Amino acid sequence: MHYIIAEKGTTARKIASILSNGKAKKKKIGNIDAYEFDGKVVVGLSGHIIQWDVPKAYKNWSITNAYKLIAADLVVVPIKKEVVKALQQIARDADAITLATDYDREGELIGVEALRLIKKIKPDVKVDRMRYSAITEKDIKESFAARSEVDYNLAASAEARQIIDLIWGASLTVFVSLSANHVGDDFFSVGRVQSPTLALLVEKEKEIAKFVPRKFWELHAKLKTEKGEIFDVTHEKRKFWEIEEAYERKARIESAKSGIVRDVKTKLRVDKPPAPFDTTGFIRAASSIGYTPRRSMNIAQSLYLKGLISYHRTDNTTYPDTLDLKALVKMFHEHEEFGEHAKLLLKKKKLKPTAGKKKTTDHPPIHPVSEASKEKLGKDEWKVYELVVRRFLATLSDAAKWEDTDVKIEIGGEPLEAKGKELKEQGFLAVYPYQKKEELTLPKLKEGDKVIVEDLEMADKETKPPNRISQAGLIKKMEDLGLGTKSTRHEIIGKLYDRAYVQGNPAKPTEKAFALIDSLEKYAAVITKPEMTGTLEQEMDGISEGKRKKKEVADDSRKMLSDVFKEMMENREEIAKSLKETMKGDKIVGTCPECGADLFWMTSKRRKRFVGCSNFPTCSFSLPLPTGGRLIVTNDKCDTHPSLFKLKIMKKGKRTWDFGCPYCNFLQWKEKEKDEKK
Repeated sequence: MHYIIAEKGTTARKIASILSNGKAKKKKIGNIDAYEFDGKVVVGLSGHIIQWDVPKAYKNWSITNAYKLIAADLVVVPIKKEVVKALQQIARDADAITLATDYDREGELIGVEALRLIKKIKPDVKVDRMRYSAITEKDIKESFAARSEVDYNLAASAEARQIIDLIWGASLTVFVSLSANHVGDDFFSVGRVQSPTLALLVEKEKEIAKFVPRKFWELHAKLKTEKGEIFDVTHEKRKFWEIEEAYERKARIESAKSGIVRDVKTKLRVDKPPAPFDTTGFIRAASSIGYTPRRSMNIAQSLYLKGLISYHRTDNTTYPDTLDLKALVKMFHEHEEFGEHAKLLLKKKKLKPTAGKKKTTDHPPIHPVSEASKEKLGKDEWKVYELVVRRFLATLSDAAKWEDTDVKIEIGGEPLEAKGKELKEQGFLAVYPYQKKEELTLPKLKEGDKVIVEDLEMADKETKPPNRISQAGLIKKMEDLGLGTKSTRHEIIGKLYDRAYVQGNPAKPTEKAFALIDSLEKYAAVITKPEMTGTLEQEMDGISEGKRKKKEVADDSRKMLSDVFKEMMENREEIAKSLKETMKGDKIVGTCPECGADLFWMTSKRRKRFVGCSNFPTCSFSLPLPTGGRLIVTNDKCDTHPSLFKLKIMKKGKRTWDFGCPYCNFLQWKEKEKDEKK
């Protein structure tokens, strides 16, 4: 029997339907769904089926030597036992195996994991690989007809990342958490990519905190032409740092009352269409319409599995020559939303797409591969699908053309200016509304025209602190610094939220984040620097290119980590003290309504959590708290009790619970208890 192994059950069903022309029959292999036709069976794995783990002896943190974890012999454990059993059953019946998992590092490793289990039972089974970038009839049939060899080097590079991340994450997390006496739900998570990423956010927050605003003044006026047209101008100097100078210049304009147009210049500006979507570009664009990186990638995954867009994990920003762009545009010829623009593109003699700076051979840029309507998709799926379609059509469109006007005016010897911009040709902006196309209209002015001051105001402002980094901006920064991969960056950011290191979007670090990064920067700075993880990423690329071996790279990382540990162990007491002192701020829930001292959340000897007053025993004010889950103090204050912050509670695998004000919760509970007694 010829078995085709896909990454997920939904993909297996679609591949079977396409290759069998809809004739495949559903069957069971153990408890796993499979699809049989013409001597072939397609089966889905549902992701990784095994994973690397630390030995059982290291599971109890209280007796674990974190340093010994570096050299520990890791073990492979099954995480999908039912799938493992099905693969063992397949092995006894298989003459040939075709891997049809996603073609990237993780997909290749998932396929190789399955092969290893099969080859334990049947070592001489024939093996090949399907490579496709979209789940469409054309792509699947072509990739099945042109099967190639399995890329074991690519799989090894993904496995090296798993091993390295586990060694770094487990050993550092155990060391830091035990040092700070923070175990259980409130442990300190430390990671090879996670920690330098968090350091970027902490560094930015410190920059914001250090910022000292500086006052300045601006002069704005409304002028009227001889024809009665009103338009806005600004003093050419823009910012006046001394109020006396601003008043002096304002007085000159007021006393003059009118002035003369000294110069008018117009020029044509060409606004080029955007480059095709790679993963980072897609995430940033999806962020602009309200989706976090994690959410946008989940929606893209759903659209890919439905055969509507191409593979969404790609570094490519250049369409390959083999991609039939005209055929893709034709799909939308009669589409209600995109048909009008598609028809305009099809009138062109030749479609000339834009191209970005990156060109890879694994997957093309993200683009639509099938037509869909708003009615057939959920609201979020449609918005993301529409974004992908409009971006694709935009990359094939003409440039937008603007006429920019710069007007120089003199009033009372003071130089003022006005800027106008008028859209002359919409080009790609007709189909891509996500890019601003705001026009600023000015009257038709010429040199020597007289203008009258209608209104004049002096605006007092102050410089603003630097902005926090948005999630999408952080993805771009991570890419620039070589932190993580296109497949993992959004997951790393998600972990920072899950582990209570950041809140909100743009991400604001919590006191817990400051405590960790400050301590690491003092006593193990290399963990917070992108250079360390960037070096390891390059070595893992070397594995995929066949230049390095998995064991060599893993050993290099162990040596690097061992050097880090020596410094940390020498400073263990200082690290513990630093973490404990800084973490105090993360536990402040507000001020006591009875005595005005700080309120902290804490845990009793019986492991019960509660809010207590720092002025205890003089003040005995306290409030009960739920025992389970990670507790987060938010920046939002209660409307009823403005001295208290609202709380959130995170439990693994569950939605975050907005617990709210602990005092309000306590009063509601007391009221409910009173009613029940009645």
